[in-house]
Amino acid sequence: MSKHNVYVVDDDQAVRDSLRWLIESVDLNVKTFSNGQELLDNLDGADISCLVLDVRMPGISGLDLQQRLQRLSCKAPVIIVTGHADVPMAIQAMKSGAFDFIEKPYSDQLLLERIQCAIEQDDGFKRQQTINDEINQRIDSLTPREHEVMGLVVSGHSNKSIAKELGVSIKTVEVHRGNLMSKMEAKSLSELVRLVMSSDRISIED
Repeated sequence: MSKHNVYVVDDDQAVRDSLRWLIESVDLNVKTFSNGQELLDNLDGADISCLVLDVRMPGISGLDLQQRLQRLSCKAPVIIVTGHADVPMAIQAMKSGAFDFIEKPYSDQLLLERIQCAIEQDDGFKRQQTINDEINQRIDSLTPREHEVMGLVVSGHSNKSIAKELGVSIKTVEVHRGNLMSKMEAKSLSELVRLVMSSDRISIED
């Protein structure tokens, strides 16, 4: 299993070196950047598990960097490191989706604990995203009619009412239902409902 990647952005070389040593001590990969633009220039294809951003930096601040990362659909959890005077900014970052903020001076153990928690959250998100992608692939394999029948099935309609709604025979509905259950790899109606509820491709209507 590959190591997780932690990206650190801080304009202070001594801080970057210290954080690299600290984070590598718990067997994590670390990449450090002296400013936000340097990170943005090296973002393509990066598999990031956690970002540690200083608030006050020349050029792009930690808060601005967080917002730019969001616009670029970078979903890695962000930990903001802040001085006492920057706490309002850090709170704003939290409201904008940051995972946490840590006020200086902080203990090494606290920072490591929050990084590990952020990585666990990111792992969970990526696992769920993989599951969602698999479910959406199954949905994409359905024919338009099977998709239509599935929407009615998970909304609680019987085969008889679906047949009436679509103007087809009950036998035809049963065939479509059997096909979509097979393609969705669902062994029961409750499992089919759970799969659909996990996807953003179809909604369950009353």
